[in-house]
Amino acid sequence: MTPHGETASPVVLYVCADRARGATGGATERAQEEGRAFARERGLTIAEVVTDTFGEPDPAQRRGWRRVRQLAKTGDVTAVLVRWPSAIAPESARELRHREAAWLQDQGVHVRYTWAPLSSKGCEAG
Repeated sequence: MTPHGETASPVVLYVCADRARGATGGATERAQEEGRAFARERGLTIAEVVTDTFGEPDPAQRRGWRRVRQLAKTGDVTAVLVRWPSAIAPESARELRHREAAWLQDQGVHVRYTWAPLSSKGCEAG
């Protein structure tokens, strides 16, 4: 058990931040650092870091998000760490975000937000 009462479990860190392919910028680095700190503080093991370029509203159309789904479907992870809801789908497509969170929930996988204002409230999607 961790100090927060959670058991160590494999998670995937999903980062969808930078707008240009191959240009790892500050947003991606911040999201990765934040995700790693979130996992470390809670005793979670990051099994894989998956990245996508920001811009495509439908997560199912992104190669990285399809990898997240694959990890969830095979039972390799118990949670998806993501900085904030718009990394999954933008506000203009929030129904897609809810669709993906519900699908993950059906697989027994939770979405956990790593951005401090959301994580400090214990927010989970779904």
